[in-house]
Amino acid sequence: MRLLIIFCHPSRDSFGAAVLARATETLHMRGHDLRIRDLYREGFDPVLSETDWTRYMSDPQANVARVQDHVDDLLWAEGLIVIYPTWYYGPPAVLKGWLDRVWLPGVSFEPAHQKGRIARGKLSNIRHFVGLTTSGSPWWWLKLIGDPGRCLWTRGLRPIFNLRCRYRWSQLYSINDSTQSERLAHLAHVDRTLRKL
Repeated sequence: MRLLIIFCHPSRDSFGAAVLARATETLHMRGHDLRIRDLYREGFDPVLSETDWTRYMSDPQANVARVQDHVDDLLWAEGLIVIYPTWYYGPPAVLKGWLDRVWLPGVSFEPAHQKGRIARGKLSNIRHFVGLTTSGSPWWWLKLIGDPGRCLWTRGLRPIFNLRCRYRWSQLYSINDSTQSERLAHLAHVDRTLRKL
């Protein structure tokens, strides 16, 4: 399967980097075709500029041209895997900016043309989605407030993907207080999750 991995963490020594390494090893062993985008290492610019915004709806192809390699990867993929830390209940700014700048009209969706309607998804090529994240908050707190980070990917973006897209989510909660054995157990869980693809 063609899998696009989006990794977003500023530290090469982070637990997120360990998750990326385990994911890459597991998926290579399973024979998947991988493309990996490390947004921090690439120096991806997450800022949607005033010029970008001005032509967002009127000339989206001009914006696509500025991130064509990322758009090509997104359209190439059959599965999308995101690996990042949950900060303030959502993805880091660089990853959110990647969504803003790459998931453009005509690429990931067609805008609704009637009030009260939702956009029509265009990423029917994405048949598998996996979210691999960590959070400082405990699981019960995130459930209490509606789990906004997870809902972004598994509910908010669901209409954009293939109607039969399979979703998997793996999150290490309370990472700031986690033990080495808990982190190792989580890496084993990541491995099991990805072997199901």
